Amino acid sequence: MDGTLLDIAHHPDAVAPRASLPGILTRLEDRLGGALALVSGRAIDDLDTIFAPLRLPIAGLHGLQRRDAQGLLHHAETAGVVDDIRGPLRQFADCHEGVLLEDKGSALALHYRQAPAIETDARKMVLALIADRDDLHCLEGKMVFEIKSQAVDKGIAVACFLEEPPFAGRMPVFIGDDVTDEDGFRLVNARGGVSIRVGDPSESVAQYAITDVASVIAWLQDLADSLDSSRSTP
Repeated sequence: MDGTLLDIAHHPDAVAPRASLPGILTRLEDRLGGALALVSGRAIDDLDTIFAPLRLPIAGLHGLQRRDAQGLLHHAETAGVVDDIRGPLRQFADCHEGVLLEDKGSALALHYRQAPAIETDARKMVLALIADRDDLHCLEGKMVFEIKSQAVDKGIAVACFLEEPPFAGRMPVFIGDDVTDEDGFRLVNARGGVSIRVGDPSESVAQYAITDVASVIAWLQDLADSLDSSRSTP
């Protein structure tokens, strides 16, 4: 979502979709027979709030939560997995101006966009916290360290969608902008799909690249228009 469909903001709560985006997604959901899903590090409730009243199939928290096309919720068994590192991370954030701890319940994200000089110290602290944990993984995103369970990732979430209607039997197309999306790219590539990296593709396994959020939205608009034309052609 952030950096792909939403412009990155100074604070996670400050994002808002561009005015045209909800309408474009609504059209695509209809033209694709419901086979349109959001895959994000954000929680499902957060995404529903951002895109209300639109309710799409969603994988939230990198796949730790998932709502299928029938509206059924699926949760990975990760209760309490980050509880013992929450305190030290919160203390670190409280002691460093500009550092924010985003508590997602089953995952924790340490943002340092407003304090870029702290990156090295933050990385050392996070890696030390999980050094002896084989059940946790640190994802280094854009100015954020996110700690989550090893059990699920975006690739696994996409694979789950592809086993269910209306996604089953279709060629997957996956668009993302960050290192957290690489698992999705790998899965889609293995399934003969299309993987698209937003921004610099030099260290990505994605097959294609697109410049920025505005370009993604323009491409989705063109896709919706093309599907409309196909529908109206006798």
